[in-house]
Amino acid sequence: MEQGAARERATEGTSPRCGDPAPDPYGTGGARVPEQARGEHTHGETPLPLPGGGPSAVRRHSVRGQILDALRTALVAGELRPGEVYSAPVLGERFGVSATPVREAMQRLAVEGAVEVVPNRGFRVVVRTPRELAELAEVRALIEVPVMLRLARTVPAGRWAALRPLAEATGAAAARGDRAHYAETDRAFHRAVLALAGNEQLLVIADDLHRRSQWPLLSAPVPRHADLVADAAEHGALLDALGAQDLPVVESLVREHFTGAEV
Repeated sequence: MEQGAARERATEGTSPRCGDPAPDPYGTGGARVPEQARGEHTHGETPLPLPGGGPSAVRRHSVRGQILDALRTALVAGELRPGEVYSAPVLGERFGVSATPVREAMQRLAVEGAVEVVPNRGFRVVVRTPRELAELAEVRALIEVPVMLRLARTVPAGRWAALRPLAEATGAAAARGDRAHYAETDRAFHRAVLALAGNEQLLVIADDLHRRSQWPLLSAPVPRHADLVADAAEHGALLDALGAQDLPVVESLVREHFTGAEV
């Protein structure tokens, strides 16, 4: 058994720093990932930056979360391109970690629908269609519009003013043209608004839909800077409408925001 573990570490390039067993987020009971889910070497992959400046910033207790965050950022930024296959061992080398946390992060992305397993090769970024994006916008509107209308009627105006810094953060990211950071601040803003409803299940579902809507299409053009800025400005306008209890404007802004500029 020890010899088998040693062979696996040798195959994946596991380092002592990052190769220790991890918690089991997928309910496998500690079982090994099936062979078809294991990434093999794939050529032509572009190096990806790791949050915090590189491998030296990775700590064992948080490496899996950092890798997942880095891969999500790379998806939004277009560094992981739809239709292309990426292998866990090669990505692990570029992150400066073993293949194991990369594979676990990719498995999480597979659950979210961002990637799919390619047997004996790795993970392919899912190719999405404009129809899928439109369907996500429709579902988000069905969920969030009635919630925000209820919040507009019941939440004191002062609570909305407290969310102004989050709206301003989206504007700052948009002004820099930072698509990845805009995606992060956009989710943070919507999460803070919906959190006022006090429904944890709503937050989980809405955040998942929001994240899926931010993955780029295969042939989608890079959003124009002006469109990104205009999209961010809708956050401030929404806070104004919520504070004024202007229900028609709240509904119009939310629907337009979902179907407008996407990062």
